[in-house]
Amino acid sequence: MRTNLIFFVALILCGCNRINRDPYTNTPTTGRIKVYIDETFKPVGDAEIQVFEGLYRYSEIKPVYLPESNVFDGLLKDSTNVAIASRMLNTGERDYFGSKKLFPRELKIAVDAVAVIVHPENQDTLLTVASLKDVLTGKINRWDEIYPGSTLGEMSIVFDNEKSSIVHYMMDSIIKGNNLSKNLSALDLNTDVITYVSEHREAAGLIGVSWISDRDDTLQLSFLKKIRVMALSKESIATYQNSYQPFQAYMHDGSYPLTRNIYAINTEPRNGLATGFVSFLSSDKGQRIILKAGILPANSPVRVVKVRNEM
Repeated sequence: MRTNLIFFVALILCGCNRINRDPYTNTPTTGRIKVYIDETFKPVGDAEIQVFEGLYRYSEIKPVYLPESNVFDGLLKDSTNVAIASRMLNTGERDYFGSKKLFPRELKIAVDAVAVIVHPENQDTLLTVASLKDVLTGKINRWDEIYPGSTLGEMSIVFDNEKSSIVHYMMDSIIKGNNLSKNLSALDLNTDVITYVSEHREAAGLIGVSWISDRDDTLQLSFLKKIRVMALSKESIATYQNSYQPFQAYMHDGSYPLTRNIYAINTEPRNGLATGFVSFLSSDKGQRIILKAGILPANSPVRVVKVRNEM
């Protein structure tokens, strides 16, 4: 009788433990985390998180979309264990984590592009990289300096945020040590850039291409109705034959000149939800989401079909 009583009590306690166990315990597929993501990549981040949470019922991922500089600030201040950005950690940042006995894992998950957009009534949609550099540094300030006969007058160049990855990319890869023109204007978000350009005939804007590259997204289709996407050329004179828009095919073969990598940086000390989510990003399913978003997956093969038409 005593043995039966002990067994009965143990069974009840075991059942209580199962009932009281938090289903959100931190594992690679369960738990609650914040992920800091460069605002430029918000369409991709939203899509990845939606599918991941759909697959894993007890996962809760809260995205925090910020300019790239603030993303790394959050990573260094331990506000998050995962950052998605267009650069890897620099030496100082790695040394900081090393001093805390942490060894971040940095994984390339995609290739993105910076798109140059103009007002839909602007017929001048071919641009050389050299002219773009002159615009960014203030050597060119008027549309007729690029396109003689243009009636648009003085150019208005806008980008998302002074701390954004787009600014860093232009400084590091296009103007290379020169100063940005004081005539450039920082707004706040990529959507703000699209709205501004759609309302100002003389404007040109710089945005992440994932904001306008998913043809199945009704919001992005509405954006495309408001603006035109410029075709860029690496040559000294831009022609229809040597200028390319940021389609996946031209990002893949290097024809489109404004491309950059996207990285997922994981500082989690043990394998929890942060590690599981980053692994998902590089998995076949995660990479297919990136492919559908209109940018290039880092790992999955890309079927290249070249079609010369405008966005």
